[in-house]
Amino acid sequence: MTLEGYINHCRDRLDNAMGRVLPDHSDVSERLVSAIRYSIFNGGKRIRPLLVYAACQSVGGCESNADPAACAIELIHAYSLIHDDLPAMDDDDLRRGKPTCHKAYDEATAILAGDAMQSLAFELLSHEHMMPDSFLSDKQRLLLIKNLSCASGHGGMVGGQAMDLESVGIELSRDQLALMHQHKTGALIRASVTMGAISHSTVEDWQIRQLDSYANAIGLAFQVQDDILDVVADTNTLGKQQGADQALDKPTYVSILGLEAAREYAMSLCDTAIQSLSDFDDLAQPLRQLAGYIIERRY
Repeated sequence: MTLEGYINHCRDRLDNAMGRVLPDHSDVSERLVSAIRYSIFNGGKRIRPLLVYAACQSVGGCESNADPAACAIELIHAYSLIHDDLPAMDDDDLRRGKPTCHKAYDEATAILAGDAMQSLAFELLSHEHMMPDSFLSDKQRLLLIKNLSCASGHGGMVGGQAMDLESVGIELSRDQLALMHQHKTGALIRASVTMGAISHSTVEDWQIRQLDSYANAIGLAFQVQDDILDVVADTNTLGKQQGADQALDKPTYVSILGLEAAREYAMSLCDTAIQSLSDFDDLAQPLRQLAGYIIERRY
């Protein structure tokens, strides 16, 4: 299967699984349910679920066991985008080429939709009846919850977002910028890979270590490419406002390294990621291809 075919297959699988676990009506608030579904099914690259499925495959696992982790990681990611776009944070009007959740609905509904998506992520990891085709032990479920909670909280994504907000107008060193993005972006990407691996019933310690090395590299590469695209891409292609980071006076890899050096750094991180998988067989080929896809994407 080509990489494009694999990506489309995983996206379709994720969307079908999401359709089964997301509420489609509510006796309490139809508006809230509508906002949740709007934010999940408004496009998006689905990079994190792709990594879940690919990592699970790399250690010999099956897709059905990876469905809970794939859905949970996308729910957390989507909730974080809703909150990031709010006026109190980045104050964005566009997300994936469409009005952001608080623009399509209102700020209060957007906040509540994000809150609901966050709790749903942990609900589907902990309740086997929500995805009965996934056969995960209690130990696996606890490990999945542990990884996702650590990656999404103050020691991970949320902490990185706080550092990002506090860094506006401040000149950061390269090490400080890496620290911020290892939390804001990298933590959830690393969790995606680890959660995919532990969705398989048997995974070796060396596999977890090497997969984490891979994920750490592509997590940074993803952010470097985001910073590059903020400079070179247009709004229609990005699906969000081009030049937003510069307008907000945020430190980026392009502002610190320059455009060409940032491109070279992204390529070196891609090489590091692929090298981390040298002990894996052909089952890890989608992970190798996704490393290249991450730094070659145009949005």
